[in-house]
Amino acid sequence: MTAVLPPDLRVLNLGIPTFLPGLAAAGSPATRTDWSPPARGDARVGWAAARLTADAGVDAANAAAFGRIISSHPVLTGTALARTLVPALKDRRLLHAGPPLEWDRASGPVRGALVGAVLLEGWARDASAAEAALAAGDVPFEPCHHHGAVGPMAGVISPSMPLWIVEDPATGRRAFSNYNEGLGKVLRFGAHSADVLERLEWMRAVLFPVLQAALESLGGLELRPLMGRALQMGDELHNRNAAATGLLTRTLGPALARAGGDVVRVFEFLGANDHFFLNLSMAACKLACDAARGVQGSTVCTAMARNGTDFGVQLSGLDGVWFTAPAPVVEGLFFAGYGAKDAAPDLGDSAITETAGLGGMSLAAAPAIVRFVGGTSAAALETTRRMASVCVGEHPEFSIPGLDFRGVPVGIDARRVVDLNRAPVINTGIAHRLAGVGQIGAGITAAPLACFEQAVAAVAERRWGAGL
Repeated sequence: MTAVLPPDLRVLNLGIPTFLPGLAAAGSPATRTDWSPPARGDARVGWAAARLTADAGVDAANAAAFGRIISSHPVLTGTALARTLVPALKDRRLLHAGPPLEWDRASGPVRGALVGAVLLEGWARDASAAEAALAAGDVPFEPCHHHGAVGPMAGVISPSMPLWIVEDPATGRRAFSNYNEGLGKVLRFGAHSADVLERLEWMRAVLFPVLQAALESLGGLELRPLMGRALQMGDELHNRNAAATGLLTRTLGPALARAGGDVVRVFEFLGANDHFFLNLSMAACKLACDAARGVQGSTVCTAMARNGTDFGVQLSGLDGVWFTAPAPVVEGLFFAGYGAKDAAPDLGDSAITETAGLGGMSLAAAPAIVRFVGGTSAAALETTRRMASVCVGEHPEFSIPGLDFRGVPVGIDARRVVDLNRAPVINTGIAHRLAGVGQIGAGITAAPLACFEQAVAAVAERRWGAGL
């Protein structure tokens, strides 16, 4: 081959690297790409993605959806019991994370959390009676996303739980999330033992009125500047919220001190819970993504959510429609004594942070997170660069020091995900597959490409009919 190849030959390899060994032996440098056929080789879906990519109308719709996301200004205006904020919770009903789910398909952690919520509300005398009521449909449950709310992991919200109220003053739009319990054996990971329920009772009876009084005295707290600052301090606002929680505690501190009640215990709880801000981050991201809903023709993702059984995606241009695939098992770092065989499939509404450009999409902002979820700092930087390739643009205020203050990637475009076979990255906690055990690790996963392929095909069909 050396005799026939020109001396200045430069080779770009697409796909299978069959010829690379021969070229290397001949002294001809070659650059390999990770290109693969769009839509993983599905010609129909690939063609749909290509037509949508060439459609200026979709570009304009996506620009509009992107503009709505980055224009959202979340303000923490207060906190109230769920039954006063969510009309559906005035009845004997619960909310859960992810797309719709039936009891017989629910994963262990979701079942455990639903049982715990029934016990918390006093609707059953014990866990067996709670399970029977849920299985019989006596206590119905619906997705948090259908009621303007989000919840981490199992995401279960019951009528007596206190919720954060996050509002955009310019539009009046609101989003809700529950309080974060901390790590380990907690309801959101499926645990419902006596100590778990006692903590939830304390949060409602003691923590809630103190926070409510503090927020009333402040008159609202803008979250966007706080979140932007936390990103510059090493958070990515999904699995790392240490800076954001510290900033929140410092900001609320004087008002908390004046609020009365068991303030010492409140400060101890906040000081021991670096994840306390997570639920506020989720509500702020929910608010931003909901603002982008309903832009006709848009392929921007407005929700990614999982329930331990299904992973679901929603798009702006097909508002309210779920595109689902089996939830993946997370690869990551496990606590001592546990491994992949013990893990439940991915679950939680917390992927709303990635939907808004944070979390796994912004790993470059939080190199220390790799010690918790696995990987390297270099890989974290590269992950965010890769994620930018499937997004419409960058956030003007949420910037990443490690990338020369580039904005976080915002506006996941389903067309690009399908064209590049490049799924959004999510970092998350790992729950035990059985109810009652709790968290067993943390790691990194990716949204199933099948969800985005279904969504792209549906957008194309609505735009041009069945004959793509």
